[in-house]
Amino acid sequence: MELPVWFEIGSMVVLLAILIADLLLIIKRPHIPSNKESTLWVVFYVILALIFAGLMWMFAGGEYAGQFIAGWLTEYSLSIDNLFVFVLIMTQFSVPRRYQQKVLMVGIIIALILRGIFILAGAAIIENFLPIFYVFGAFLIWTAFKQAFPGGDHDEDVKQESVIVRTLRRTIDISETYDGAKVRTIVDGKKMFTPMIIVFVAIGMTDLLFALDSIPAIFGITQNAFIVFTANIFALMGLRQLYFLLGGLLDRLRYLHYGIAFILAFIGVKLIFHAMHENEVPFINGGEGIAWAPDISTWMSLGVIVVSMVVATVASLIASARERDAEPSPRTASHPVVPAETEAAAIAVAEEKGAPATVETPDRDERRQ
Repeated sequence: MELPVWFEIGSMVVLLAILIADLLLIIKRPHIPSNKESTLWVVFYVILALIFAGLMWMFAGGEYAGQFIAGWLTEYSLSIDNLFVFVLIMTQFSVPRRYQQKVLMVGIIIALILRGIFILAGAAIIENFLPIFYVFGAFLIWTAFKQAFPGGDHDEDVKQESVIVRTLRRTIDISETYDGAKVRTIVDGKKMFTPMIIVFVAIGMTDLLFALDSIPAIFGITQNAFIVFTANIFALMGLRQLYFLLGGLLDRLRYLHYGIAFILAFIGVKLIFHAMHENEVPFINGGEGIAWAPDISTWMSLGVIVVSMVVATVASLIASARERDAEPSPRTASHPVVPAETEAAAIAVAEEKGAPATVETPDRDERRQ
């Protein structure tokens, strides 16, 4: 079975309408979303993705639905790593928290446009040059190594502004301060852009850099450009709400990068095996396919992705819980145990000086312990 054209067109129209409605809602009512609101939105987009997969199963078969779910989960898991950098960008440019939803939404729309171009180019290259899978596979394995053993500091990477941001600063007039969520403002009678334009570009371009590994990774699961793009849309639509929902939890996901690295390495190996199976390179096996190269199924890929993220997340939370248990409680730290003799002496000295005899001490039960 093939994906019906009407299904592809209808899906893009509906997703575009949801994106526009979401953006208009943010523009009309800028606010800091509560945990409850963020949770409801995340659940909404997850259910929407599952409904989409169910419709795809109904109209095109289980293989396409499995490819979408595996691709969506891959993009979602890899996009979580984006959140660390998004937090740093917001901090670096001192974006008021009330307007961060709009910044993320506009940045995500920019990223989707750029990713769409990237996906179309990737699909065209794959169709005409199958050995590109060797390149994609090697790149993902190298990226996995860099992810597992990072040599740099995220903070320093973000502080070093991109060429595009520096060019913007030199070529257009940008005000020193924000004017609400406006992109344009008037300063001393002169129309200028606000720093919001820089943040939009920084978010969009940063996400595109992350796409350099996530797009090849999803092409390792499916070569259908429609599935690749819709998986990206669903992953990025849920990303904005995760930004506010996870918040401080990001620092506790200390082993997340190992899970992401394992996924990248696995898909990189899968891509190389696929390239070997469909080999067209003359100096490898005489240009013939290598029969012993395994062809890893979509469902096996899905299982590896889910297990990797679950293990990394659970291990991170357990390690964070143990670390919190090992720390002294705030009560103990702020109210050290004072021996009775020392307490009595302190009160006597205070009375001699005429000061109120108030010494902050722990309660009787705590002192007995």
